[in-house]
Amino acid sequence: MTAGVLGTTPLTSPHVLLLVIGGVGAGFFNGVAGGGSLISFPLLLALGYPALTANVTNTVGIWPGYVGGAAGFRREISGQRGHLVELAPVSVVGGIAGAILLLTTSSAVFRSLAPWLVLGASVLFAAQPLLKRALSGPDHAPPRTRPVLLRAGTFFASVYGGYFGAGLGVMLLAILGLALPDSILRTSGLRTALSMLVNGIAAVVFLVHGGLAWDAVGLLAAGALVGGWVGTRVARSIPATALRIVVVAVGLATVVKLLV
Repeated sequence: MTAGVLGTTPLTSPHVLLLVIGGVGAGFFNGVAGGGSLISFPLLLALGYPALTANVTNTVGIWPGYVGGAAGFRREISGQRGHLVELAPVSVVGGIAGAILLLTTSSAVFRSLAPWLVLGASVLFAAQPLLKRALSGPDHAPPRTRPVLLRAGTFFASVYGGYFGAGLGVMLLAILGLALPDSILRTSGLRTALSMLVNGIAAVVFLVHGGLAWDAVGLLAAGALVGGWVGTRVARSIPATALRIVVVAVGLATVVKLLV
């Protein structure tokens, strides 16, 4: 038994197992296609953590999953130093701004915003193929980078990620997929590196501020590290459409849970 929810209720063995599995699932989905927080955040809510506590705990707890994912995508990330140098500063500034914004938001306000934030991330992820097709121009036209969309989109996604961890990978994957003419695997690698940066910056802010459920952080982290590495291995073989359906379904179920 470990110290439990809000430090008052002991976590049972099944709850410990659920948190580890939830961490594996979050890391796995983040490694594959993004949207892993749409697994772990609802789990924390289901175990009784308040929405604000669940959000900061989730951000810190699943961060090791991005490390595992980056290790798995190291080949795809290694050739994108230019994009990382370009986007890292806006990601850092956005992540800090979002984390500070969260800490100045009341629990009641955050609780009312959470379902709509999850819904927005889920819809954007579901619509990514349609948006990409609509913005790609004629079939015979060569793909081109959209620098304004790339930088501005990454900044606002980073603010979103610092404020609300659930759905950052989904949003970044959508923005990068629209703004950069590149393969899905290379885009996923860049998305993983930026997510690791944004979540890491936000996690530092939350660690300094406090208010985390440390029992859940440790259990999620252990599972996420393994899941992130495994997810990148699987990403090369699972159809993107199937993964998209699963992530969106989990997101919509979370919206229902938060609204009810």
